[in-house]
Amino acid sequence: MKKTNNKSLSSKRRLAQIISILKKHQITKGVDPIKFREILEDLGPTFVKIGQIMSARQDMFSERYCVELIKLRDNVAPMDMETVRNVIEEEYGMDLEDVFIDFDVQPLGSASIAQVHKAKLKDGRDIVAKIQRPNIYATMERDISLVRRASKLLHLNEILGSVVDINIVLDEFWHTAKEEMDFLNEAKFAKRFTALNEDIQYIGAPKIEEEYSTSRVLVMEYINGLQIDEFEVLEKEGYDRKEIAIKLAENYIKQIVDDGFFHADPHPGNLRIRDGKIVWIDFGMMGMLSKQDKDLMKNAVMAIGNNDTQKLVDVVLALGIHDAKIDHALFYDDMESFMRRYLQMELAEINLGVAIQEIFTIAHKHKISMPKGISMLARGLVTIESTMVIVDPSINIISIAANHVAGKMVKKWDLKKELTKNGKQLYDATTYGMRLPIQLYEVMQMVMKGRLKINLDVMGSDVPMTAINHMVNKLTVGIVSAGLLMASSLLCTTQMTPKVFGIPALGFIGYITAIGLGCWLLFAVMKEHRKRKR
Repeated sequence: MKKTNNKSLSSKRRLAQIISILKKHQITKGVDPIKFREILEDLGPTFVKIGQIMSARQDMFSERYCVELIKLRDNVAPMDMETVRNVIEEEYGMDLEDVFIDFDVQPLGSASIAQVHKAKLKDGRDIVAKIQRPNIYATMERDISLVRRASKLLHLNEILGSVVDINIVLDEFWHTAKEEMDFLNEAKFAKRFTALNEDIQYIGAPKIEEEYSTSRVLVMEYINGLQIDEFEVLEKEGYDRKEIAIKLAENYIKQIVDDGFFHADPHPGNLRIRDGKIVWIDFGMMGMLSKQDKDLMKNAVMAIGNNDTQKLVDVVLALGIHDAKIDHALFYDDMESFMRRYLQMELAEINLGVAIQEIFTIAHKHKISMPKGISMLARGLVTIESTMVIVDPSINIISIAANHVAGKMVKKWDLKKELTKNGKQLYDATTYGMRLPIQLYEVMQMVMKGRLKINLDVMGSDVPMTAINHMVNKLTVGIVSAGLLMASSLLCTTQMTPKVFGIPALGFIGYITAIGLGCWLLFAVMKEHRKRKR
């Protein structure tokens, strides 16, 4: 019972702290990108992680906010050795020394969910151990629950509605965080990646030590290679930067287009060069694409390469999630403007990161959100391109992607299949062609009998229709007011009783109502005139 009270008190203090931070930044007066980032940093590791996830979702959030949130960094103190020891011994049920003959006290890296240490197993193999922070699951779960409460208390959804839907962000974050906090998921991802790339001689990945891995401790082979951006040492070892860049790009496109399973955080820190191989590490953030998504991504690459606006529009609409009606004409115009900017450019000149950001900005404008796999793909492509620029700026990933897709299409071309497909299309065209005169005759008959009805859905006409509604309303009020004046004047010529001020009461009421409506109409017209002058 006492434990529950302490926990409740802790939650109350944390809620008070969250509200205090939000008030300190005067969130009720609105936010801008810098203020939003500073708020997340002050709120702590859970919210920094939320911001990092948001930074990859330009389909859901404004580009200005995403660019600012990229600056977020984990600013957490590393766990002390006693805490690390406790986690390991809780998981293994034995002393740390019974598992490892050597364990570095100084961590290789520390983040909001875990930190990594180098160690040596009893059989002498060098490994790295990823240790989860104690109670991180409960802490994040509590913080999410409390920020929902704070959101209701301060009416944050009303204040931040134009920037972000807090509930959607929290739901997506919690789903992603739960996956990341189960290290067995990362172990499965690493094994799957290894299996998909085992036939590629120049690609490697660390071996997972399944016997020593749990949901809170992940043990894998230590990769003692060179980081991909250590150019001086790489050149001394005889490596060619251009060759590394080409092979890296080829493999990444293969992960996306062929496997539908790709590394979503391909920055230089997650890439090593060892024994002539590019070794990928850290599989905590992996993206997955369905077969349909893979086919659509191939179509998108070919559409950009062939400057086919309609095809790109179809791809974005097929990939995206959109509840509201879309103004297709305006959406097409925006996409055509996007394509026109790249019309005169060679594939090698196109900056893929900028192009993706522009597409996501257009999608955000038209309230089209992308599924998680696509948003992770966008993040991955932007990151890999920045990595490619560091390794060798002369290599363009979109050219490699277009060549890869075109090559796959040629390899998969099947003469028998194409003849069958074209034969069916010819049969369908002949059948529909024979039916066309009959259908035209039926349409003409309906026109002559006055039975033809055409339904039109006028898109993008909300503003004109609103203006027409206001105009009709004012016209109606004016007609009613004039009618009341005329009717009241006619009543005044009669001897109808009772009377008010010498005129029939009904006529008096009509005059008062007409004057009231006239004053309202005059006030509305003047107000609208002043608004237009501004």
